[in-house]
Amino acid sequence: MDYQNRAGANKGGGGVAGSSESAIDRRERLRKLAMETIDLAKDPYILRTHLGTLECRLCLTLHVNEGSYLAHTQGKKHQTNLARRAARDNHDAILAAPPPPATTVRKKVFVKIGRPGYKIVKIREPVTQRLGLLFTISLPEIKDGERPRRRFMSAFEQKREIPNRAIQYMVIAAEPYETISFAIPAKDMADEEEDPDSVWEHWDADDKVYSCQLLFK
Repeated sequence: MDYQNRAGANKGGGGVAGSSESAIDRRERLRKLAMETIDLAKDPYILRTHLGTLECRLCLTLHVNEGSYLAHTQGKKHQTNLARRAARDNHDAILAAPPPPATTVRKKVFVKIGRPGYKIVKIREPVTQRLGLLFTISLPEIKDGERPRRRFMSAFEQKREIPNRAIQYMVIAAEPYETISFAIPAKDMADEEEDPDSVWEHWDADDKVYSCQLLFK
């Protein structure tokens, strides 16, 4: 058998390095690299104990000298803990950040000229005999291009009167007139999408008259 090219065959060549020798050599190379590139004075995790040893406050490990600590900082455990701490600090920063300012809707301000004239008539639908109301609002001074707007409001939504669950309000607004509301019975009304004829409205732009008819169930 030829031992000429076998590892350790030549005198003084040494044997094949084992795993422990390879690990020691690796740690030594990492220690030398860290000593050249890392400034311990700026490391927030190093703590010198009264016994002269060094402690890593991030990983809670003890080291006999600076070289051992620097080799530790290049290891997998320290690097993993650094990544976890950075992720947690980033998460805490997001939670501590002030919420974005709420968008506020500026209240429209204009000179009001008073209440419009109106007329209310009780009606009965001839086919189904349902009761209803017909509102006619006269708005001769309405702003050009403006169209009356209406909506229904619960008695508990308004702040002017003591809430009465027996009534609800129909509110009509048209600039520059004051917003007006009518108290109507708090009866169920058909859904406008399911029954378009239950609530009917019309705006006569020539005569400036707004009409709205509603039927109860």
